[in-house]
Amino acid sequence: MKISVFGIGYVGVVSAACLAKDGHEVIAVDVDPGKIDAINAGHSPIVEEGIDDLVRDVVAAGKLTATSDTQFAIDNTDASFICVGTPSAPDGSVGLSYVVDVCRNIGTAMASKEGYHSVIVRSTIVPGSTESACIPVLEETSGKKVGTGFGLGYYPEFLRESTAIADYYDPGLVVFGSMDDGTRAFLSELNKDMPCDIHKVDIRTAELLKYTSNCWRAVKVTFANEIGNIAKASGIDGQTVMEILCSDKKAAMSPYFMRPGFAFGGSCLPKDVRALGFLARSTGTQAHLLNAVLEANEAQIARAEAMIDESGAKSVGFVGISFKPGTDDLRESPLVALAARLIGKGVKVEIYDPFVKEAFDAGTPGAGRGNEGIPDLETRLIGDIDDLIESAGTVLVGNYYAETVEKLKNATPKRKVVDLTRVHRDMVSDGSYSGICW
Repeated sequence: MKISVFGIGYVGVVSAACLAKDGHEVIAVDVDPGKIDAINAGHSPIVEEGIDDLVRDVVAAGKLTATSDTQFAIDNTDASFICVGTPSAPDGSVGLSYVVDVCRNIGTAMASKEGYHSVIVRSTIVPGSTESACIPVLEETSGKKVGTGFGLGYYPEFLRESTAIADYYDPGLVVFGSMDDGTRAFLSELNKDMPCDIHKVDIRTAELLKYTSNCWRAVKVTFANEIGNIAKASGIDGQTVMEILCSDKKAAMSPYFMRPGFAFGGSCLPKDVRALGFLARSTGTQAHLLNAVLEANEAQIARAEAMIDESGAKSVGFVGISFKPGTDDLRESPLVALAARLIGKGVKVEIYDPFVKEAFDAGTPGAGRGNEGIPDLETRLIGDIDDLIESAGTVLVGNYYAETVEKLKNATPKRKVVDLTRVHRDMVSDGSYSGICW
C-alpha cells in the first residue's frame, strides 16, 4: 500500500516506520524541516526503544521518505494518516487546530487528484470531532463529498512510550470506524494479521474508545495509588496487595463489572467501600476515589429516578428488586432504594422477582431480608410477568431474567420501558424505550 503519514511526532514516526517495515511505501509529512531532514538521513527525530535502527533500515530500503510537500504526498499515496498533536485548550477541551490545518492542506491537495483517497485520523479527538471539525473543511477545500469523492475513517492508536514498536504489532485492541467501503477495506487489510480481535464500528464509537482506554488507565493508576497510601498508613505493603489482586482473573479483572448499567449494591460492595474510606480517614489518608465511587453510585440511582419521573408514570412495574438476579437478597439493593423513593412520591409500585417471591411463597425465614424501604413488600409481588406489564404505566427493568426478555421486547411499543440492565443487546433508547446508559 502507498500511505502518507501527516505529523512526524511520536505516533507518526512509529507508525510510519512500522508501516514501512511491513513493506508499504510511506511518505512522512511535516512542517518542521529538522524532522524531515532527520528522517531522510535515516535518523529518528524521537527517542524510543528500537526506533533508530528501524528508521535507518526502512529509509535505506527506500520504503520511507519525508517531505513538507502535501500535494506530492497526496498524489503519490492512496491513504493518509493524520497523526498530529491535540493538546488541551485552556478550558480543558481538546485542541483541534493542528488537525483542522492538516485537513485543510489534505483537502486542497485532493481537489486536483483524480483518484480516490482515504483520510484516516489517528490523532486523539473527542467523539463527534471527525464529523464536526474534519468533514466540513475536507469537503470545502476538496470540493468533494465524503464517502463518494473521498474516504474517511478514524483509527486510534494504543502505543505506549518505551514499548511503542512492540505495542504496534501487539496492541491488545484494534478498533476503527469508517464512512465508506473503501476505507473500511483498507483498514481491514492493514490489520488482518494482528494477534487480536478487530472491531469495526462507527466513527464516534472509535473516537470514544481511545478516551475510554486512556481514562481507564488513569483510573487504575489513581486507584492503585490510593490503596497504596491507605496500605502504607496501615503498616501494609500496598504493592503486594495490588500484585495479589491482579492475579485474580475471575472477579477482580473480570469484564462482568465493566458493563454500564445501574448502581451496585448487596451485602459487600457498599459497606466495604464505606469501611475502607473510614479506615483511610482514621489514618489521616485522603480517599478521593473511594469517596467519589459512593457519590457516583448514588447519582446513578438518582438518574434512574429522574428517568421514571420523566415517563410521567403513576404506576411502575419493577422487573427485579434484589441487588442482582439469582438471589433473594435485598441488602442495600439500589432497586429497593429506587422503589422506596417512588413509593414516597405516591407512585404505585408492583414487583416481579421470581427469587424473592419464591422465598415468601416457601415461607423462608429470611424472606425479604435486607428490605429497609418497601412497605408491604410481599403484597406487591406479582408472579406473572405478563400481569406486571399489563398493569404498569411504566416498566422498570432492574434485573435480567431470561424468561422475561421476549415479553419485554414485545411490550416496548405499547408500554414505556426504563431499562437499567439491557433487555437485549440490539435495543437502544428510542420512542417508549429508554436505556440508562445506551
